[in-house]
Amino acid sequence: MNKMISNIVFTKNRPLQLHAYLESLYRSFPSELIQTYLIYKVELFDAEYEQLCRKFSNCIVIRETDFHSDFLRVLGLVETKYILFGIDDVVFFDSVDIDVIDKTFDEHSEDIFGFAMRFGLEFLKAGGDVITDLSIAGQKVHRLSWKDGQTPDSRYPFELCATIYTTALVKKIINGTMNSNPLAKKLFSPRSVLMKALGKVASTRTTLKSFGYFFSPNTLESWNCRWCQNHKDRLPRFLYFQRLCASAVQVNMVNTSTSNIAEGTTEHTVEVLNEKYKKGYRLDIDFVYQDKPTSTHSGSEFFRLAKNP
Repeated sequence: MNKMISNIVFTKNRPLQLHAYLESLYRSFPSELIQTYLIYKVELFDAEYEQLCRKFSNCIVIRETDFHSDFLRVLGLVETKYILFGIDDVVFFDSVDIDVIDKTFDEHSEDIFGFAMRFGLEFLKAGGDVITDLSIAGQKVHRLSWKDGQTPDSRYPFELCATIYTTALVKKIINGTMNSNPLAKKLFSPRSVLMKALGKVASTRTTLKSFGYFFSPNTLESWNCRWCQNHKDRLPRFLYFQRLCASAVQVNMVNTSTSNIAEGTTEHTVEVLNEKYKKGYRLDIDFVYQDKPTSTHSGSEFFRLAKNP
C-alpha cells in the first residue's frame, strides 16, 4: 500500500518520550500509510536511541549535523500527499478517520490550510473563536479561520505538533521564508566563507535569519509561522478539525525557548527518565487514552510510567 503521510519527527535526549510518541501514533493511525523520518539531534543516550530505532525499524533516521540542511534534505525526499510533523513529547490518545481527513482536503482544497488534531471544540469555543460545522464523509467536521483567531493557539497556523498539511503547502511556506536567490544562498549559508568571516566580528544569527535559515525545530516553527501570519493573503484561511487527538505532555525541557510545566523536577530529568527506559519502563499510553487531555499542552498528571512485563 502506498504511503499517504510523511511524518517528520524531531528528537533530542528523550528516547522514552519518543517511544511513546511513535507507539501512540501507530496505535491511533494505520502505520502502513505513514513513513516516519526521525531527525535526531545526537547528544545523549545514543545506545537507547539505537534500541528504539531497532524496534521502530521502518523509520528513516537522520543523525543531525546541520539542522537546516538536514531538514531540507528530508523535505526533498518526501513524495507523499501529506506531511505531519512531530515532537518527541507529544502523545496521541485518539484518532480521526484517514478517509475523513483525505476527503476534507479534496473537498475544500481551495481554503484548507491544515487538518489539526490539536484542537478540541470546547477548548476553542471557550476562547471566543467562531466555529463552523460541516458534514464530510458522513461525519461532523469543524473549522475555524486562523486569520481571525482569538487565542494564541487558533491564530498559530504552522506548528510542529499534530497538524496534517499538504506537502505542496509546506514547501510553499518553506520556500517563502527562504531567500530564493542562488548567489545569496551560497554567500549567506551558515558554513560559507563570508558567514565565518562575519562571525569573527558580530553575531551571524540575525543575518542568517533574514535569509531564511533556521537552527532548530523551534526556529523552523516560529519563523515559518510568522511568515504565514505576515502573508495571510497568500494562504488558505481555514484549519479543519474533528476532535483533540494529541497533547504535548511536558515534563522536561530540552530546548531553551519554551518553559515546560514540570521542568526542573528531579524525577523527570532526561537522565532519570533514560535510566527508567533502560530498565524497561514506558509511558502508560492506556492511561492517557482513558483519561484524555483536554488541551494542546498538558503536564505530569498524564506522565505515568509502567514497566513492560
